[in-house]
Amino acid sequence: MKKLQILAISGSLRKASYNSAAINALKFLAPSDVEIVIGEIGDLPLFNPDRENEHIPSLIKLKNALDKSSGLILATPEYAHGISGPLKNALDWLVSGEEFPYKPIMLINTSPRASHAQASLKEVLITMSGNLIDNAHVSVPLLSSKLDSGGILKSEKIANILSIGLSEFCSEIKAQKLNSTSN
Repeated sequence: MKKLQILAISGSLRKASYNSAAINALKFLAPSDVEIVIGEIGDLPLFNPDRENEHIPSLIKLKNALDKSSGLILATPEYAHGISGPLKNALDWLVSGEEFPYKPIMLINTSPRASHAQASLKEVLITMSGNLIDNAHVSVPLLSSKLDSGGILKSEKIANILSIGLSEFCSEIKAQKLNSTSN
């Protein structure tokens, strides 16, 4: 059976990012039939519609990864009550592509008290025709925890929350694929 491939993107470029740590932990928490592919957004140029037809290697790599993926996981910090600039920039590059619409999406919030970015992100994703899988969205209390991906894996509580969210997400993707083949 072919592995279910899921693209995961952190909206933070920080080396010690809780969002990146959560996504990296998912690689190890994923069941054997699921492959988590980490997407890179740090090398994307600032969005400019005049450049959409240019050959931009980092954009081509991101679009190819998204196209091959059955789902998308996003984790972003909140800056000034909004989505991180790097993630918004990546989404702006993806908005006119064929890879994004109707793609199942799971959100990870690493700071449960930060709700503005999640609400704003949901609005952007709905506008882009993303398929938000609400029962897969998770909030994990990582802010000020000093946990990296290894620490997350050792925390039974946090690892369990991420695992349950990923399980719900994969189940929904599989159900949607089954429904689309039976129609």
